[in-house]
Amino acid sequence: AHPIHTEVVANIKSADALFSFLFVILTMLLLLRYFEKGSALMHMPGQGMGMDTERVVSTATIETAPAISTSERLTPLAPDALVTFVVPAHNEASAVEDVLTRVYALPLRKEVIAVDDGSTDGTGAILERWTEKQGLVALRHERNRGKGAAVRTGIERSTGEIVLIQDADMEYDPADVVELVRPIVDGYADVVYGSRLTGGRAQRAYMFWHLLGNRLLALLTNLLWNTTLSDMETGYKVFRRSVLDKIHIRSDRFNFEPEITAKVAKTRCRVYEVPISYSGRTYDEGKKIGARDGLAALWAIIKFRFVD
Repeated sequence: AHPIHTEVVANIKSADALFSFLFVILTMLLLLRYFEKGSALMHMPGQGMGMDTERVVSTATIETAPAISTSERLTPLAPDALVTFVVPAHNEASAVEDVLTRVYALPLRKEVIAVDDGSTDGTGAILERWTEKQGLVALRHERNRGKGAAVRTGIERSTGEIVLIQDADMEYDPADVVELVRPIVDGYADVVYGSRLTGGRAQRAYMFWHLLGNRLLALLTNLLWNTTLSDMETGYKVFRRSVLDKIHIRSDRFNFEPEITAKVAKTRCRVYEVPISYSGRTYDEGKKIGARDGLAALWAIIKFRFVD
């Protein structure tokens, strides 16, 4: 057989196997959601006793749940609520200073905690200078432990009423932060995700397979948790302090993203998305997340649906 023909056939078979695997996963998740709903229905009051279950539940709701006005649902914070920026950084000497300059220029009352995750390129020295210049809280891991571990270290030290994760690579522009914290300050939201995929803001057009992977991970998250997130893997995640106090993060690497999303979903808090701009890097420009992290995220989405 011609070698080119053989290679094409092999690629087609690999693609078929991949899509078959994804089809099986999606089918299993849909069945899981179906049986969960069926189980909940079987445990409703009046089930199996010849009673009109739907009418009983409806009547109970009318009697016990008076209408709640919009103002009663709101839980606003003070306009000058303290916002903690947790900045995980690993070998980001070329970008972290620009990020910090933009963060400190924001019209917010802020606490900035940067975690040097075992950098070897001078990132730590830059953070020390900002400690002297602006009062930055600089923490350090002696070895590289991963983004999840760095975020966990920063959250443990934070004191703000709002906690925001800010990557140190300038893929995410701090100019978007004021709009990201607004739903929490105004009282509509408990958690806000900055979405790169809802449109309306400047986006770098590149890396199709990363886009496809992000869409797939968001789809699986939505199937498992009955939500409508467009960008589960976003680096911009903002939390009320009261939400983070209920969550313990175990993941050390990039699978921190699906873990914290699952644990936020378990709290049944109010999650909003806000469009953000995105200036993604190529691998030559320093991008770190790869295919292995995508597979780890896929497994984490499923795992943290069932375990804590």
